[in-house]
Amino acid sequence: QVQLVESGGGRVQAGGSLRLSCAAAGRTFWNNAAGWFRQTPGKEREFVAAVSWSGRSTNYADSVKGRFTISRDNAKNTVYLRMNSLKPEDTAVYYCATGRGLETKYTEYDYWGQGTQVTVSS
Repeated sequence: QVQLVESGGGRVQAGGSLRLSCAAAGRTFWNNAAGWFRQTPGKEREFVAAVSWSGRSTNYADSVKGRFTISRDNAKNTVYLRMNSLKPEDTAVYYCATGRGLETKYTEYDYWGQGTQVTVSS
């Protein structure tokens, strides 16, 4: 079992930055890949980024490449998502999850947090 808690969301103006954190509890967190997804009302959960268990490999959605950076600190059981140059279309609830690889489909992830709201105003 892995419990995930996201934090760091909020409201920011376009062009601004936020850093999301995902704190994990559970003995198997360190050997799982982790990902960030986002969701807006009426839409399917959308892949944002993923990081391997070691942190050495990453995968990003085309829409966030060059703006977002995913990282992890296994000593702290935490995964981060640094978001720069935010756009209004980045507005969503952001979720972290654990999985087995750098998958882009939300069905490939096992454990999920409750989400944190990010709102980007123009």
